[in-house]
Amino acid sequence: MIGLTAKNAWGPLSRVPVVGTRLFSLGVSVTAPYFLSIQPHVVALEPGRAEVRMAKWWPVQNHLGTVHAIAMCNLAEVAMGVMAEATVPQTHRWIPVGMTTRYLAKGETGLHAVARLDPLAPFGDEPVDVEVPVSVMDAAGTEVCDARITIRIAPRG
Repeated sequence: MIGLTAKNAWGPLSRVPVVGTRLFSLGVSVTAPYFLSIQPHVVALEPGRAEVRMAKWWPVQNHLGTVHAIAMCNLAEVAMGVMAEATVPQTHRWIPVGMTTRYLAKGETGLHAVARLDPLAPFGDEPVDVEVPVSVMDAAGTEVCDARITIRIAPRG
């Protein structure tokens, strides 16, 4: 469903102010229910780039009252996932195979993540591992987490 959502539903839904992108985001979360805890909101999506936001609210906070590190990882993974669905051709599939993170500052506000991948990268007949950089920033634009998610892209079949 994420593939169907990312490739076909984003365009029409993104044109409906606020409600459309919220419905799209709910569809992503229902497809991968683990993400429901952060309530992601996809605000931009195109081949090669996705931006996803999350509010700072009680379920994502740690004992310090800041956004928990794993909530930041979840946000990064949602951004990478919808971007990959919008970028990787239908003839191929992708799966995360690794993730490294650096926590650079406290997440004291709502956060947004931006994932990027070259939309013109060739995807051939052999599986390839691709590192997707994801930057997680606070409301002031300060990077609070740098994530590098490695995805394996391979032909379907």
